[in-house]
Amino acid sequence: MADKDFNLQDIVEMKKPHPCGENRWKIIRMGMDIRIKCCKCDHSVMIPRKEFAKKMKKVIVHHNQE
Repeated sequence: MADKDFNLQDIVEMKKPHPCGENRWKIIRMGMDIRIKCCKCDHSVMIPRKEFAKKMKKVIVHHNQE
């Protein structure tokens, strides 16, 4: 379950790729809904946290928060 821990500014891999072909997304807003931005075309999508947790495959890059 440690793989499912995500924070703001992390780069995550989703199960299905974006229509542009990329499946790496950056988390740009967190709350009840999570806004993610495609790393290739900069398109952003807001999805409910519960749905995001189901669709996320893994965290690729953890953003260091100090």
